[in-house]
Amino acid sequence: MEWIGAGSLLAWTWLLLCQGFFWRTDVRLPERRDPERWPPVAVVVPARDEAAVLPQSLPSLLAQKYPGRAEVFLVDDGSTDGTGARARELAAERGGLPLTVSAPGEPEPGWTGKLWALRHGIARARERMAPEYLLLTDADIAHAPDSLRELVAAARSADLDMVSQMARLRTVTAWERLIVPAFVYFFGQLYPFHRVNRPGARTAAAAGGCVLLRDAAAERAGLPEAIRHAVIDDVALARAVKRSGGRIWLGLADRVDSVRPYPRLAELWRMVSRSAYAQLRHRPLLLFGTVAGLALVYLAPPVTLAAGLARGSVLAAAFGGMAWAVMCGTYLPMLRYYGQPLWTAPLLPFTALLYVLMTVDSAVQHYRGRGAAWKGRTYGAP
Repeated sequence: MEWIGAGSLLAWTWLLLCQGFFWRTDVRLPERRDPERWPPVAVVVPARDEAAVLPQSLPSLLAQKYPGRAEVFLVDDGSTDGTGARARELAAERGGLPLTVSAPGEPEPGWTGKLWALRHGIARARERMAPEYLLLTDADIAHAPDSLRELVAAARSADLDMVSQMARLRTVTAWERLIVPAFVYFFGQLYPFHRVNRPGARTAAAAGGCVLLRDAAAERAGLPEAIRHAVIDDVALARAVKRSGGRIWLGLADRVDSVRPYPRLAELWRMVSRSAYAQLRHRPLLLFGTVAGLALVYLAPPVTLAAGLARGSVLAAAFGGMAWAVMCGTYLPMLRYYGQPLWTAPLLPFTALLYVLMTVDSAVQHYRGRGAAWKGRTYGAP
């Protein structure tokens, strides 16, 4: 037990100091100033069976206070709940930015539904208005009135090809409060924002709910055709932009929020498990290594602490306790960001155990032919 506890403490020391300061939550939009000319922007919203959430999200896009030309292009991706009609009703009721609703039909072979919808929406936008920037945003994302203005100002001021904000997810139910902050924390650990934003660094990531992309950069990277099969499309998009020489930025949002509810564990489970094994490139060895790594980093500290106390092993208890303390300390900034009680930090090992089970379940569903299931569609390995 002493060796396991020591290994966990060593791992946490490395994560604390050498993993891009992933635990910091101060990564916000870079300093910005109003440009001399506000470029035209097309807001592209892929939507599949989103009629229930559109009243909370679409009006916020139509009400954007943007000084330049901006239009919204909502792509109804084979919805069966009247998503397109609901979008038109909201536009007629609320007014604001021009709205174009279109439907591309079923995806061609080799395309995921979302990327097929984005391809269609971007093409429609280019036909209608020749945008300089594309705001790619999900149908469940609500934006503050100045969101588009601030994103464009940041992109122009820092000469960025992609600016992405991770929307603040809903934390209303007990399960949301337990799992959502950890979801963002784990994402940041995997893709440290400071490292993503460093010019020349290989790490690339984006948050698909809110991505401002220079249209010329999209064309240079061959998007979205180049990533048409990607299940984790936001990370694939960021990698394509960076690989083609673009400058990218990723950070946390203050006034961009997801309105999608996840009231029960089952909904959160599906959200995580549908893409977890795809993140591991459908490789069993990576799955084994991930489970072992999560066990050492998150599960070993409380286990070695308890075992050390039970067996009278001072070293095991000390190593386990110190590793658990470092873990909790790195989690506190995320709990503050989400407005959650700080005393819940010691529950992170339990949440990590749930994520281990979700990841294993993701692999099981993949081999059963139900991998990456989302609203009636499933996607296997490309």
